[in-house]
Amino acid sequence: MTTIEAVRGDITRESVDAIVNAANSSLLGGGGVDGAIHRRGGPAILEDCRRLRASHYGKGLPTGGAVATTAGDLDARWVIHTVGPVYQSSRSDPAQLASCYRESLRVADELGARTVAFPAISAGAYGWPIEAAARIAVETVRDTETAVEEVRFVLFDERAFTAFADQVHKLGRQEGEGPFSSESP
Repeated sequence: MTTIEAVRGDITRESVDAIVNAANSSLLGGGGVDGAIHRRGGPAILEDCRRLRASHYGKGLPTGGAVATTAGDLDARWVIHTVGPVYQSSRSDPAQLASCYRESLRVADELGARTVAFPAISAGAYGWPIEAAARIAVETVRDTETAVEEVRFVLFDERAFTAFADQVHKLGRQEGEGPFSSESP
């Protein structure tokens, strides 16, 4: 069983096997979580991303897909890059957001990762409402068969942390135990 938790903190400071990056399709860095991961992880991540663009993703990584690179200077072995959907009210497809989490866990399994840290994919600049993003994330992780032992949702601000912690608590109540939520210092 996968342990699921929500913590408030900086994902670039997490010590895990894999850190998931809410990337843009270019894989060449950007703002928000993507920029922070590239800055703290150093140039090795960008070099790997450039190789991926040149070899497999010339048109960019598709929405909902996931691919891994080195973690560079981060306290992780890998960064798993995934491209979340941009929220467009009634035209937004929650299946694309769910795919980000499923595909990231699939890549984590291929790598042999046992601990994975996720940000709130698409809930920042891409505009997905935080409560819906949290529900989709937690339910998808719960429902995805994986060898990952611990999934940690690492949320930068109080509003995102509260939304994810509420969903993790709800999941824990439904299942009786296992998943939990905590706030990091």
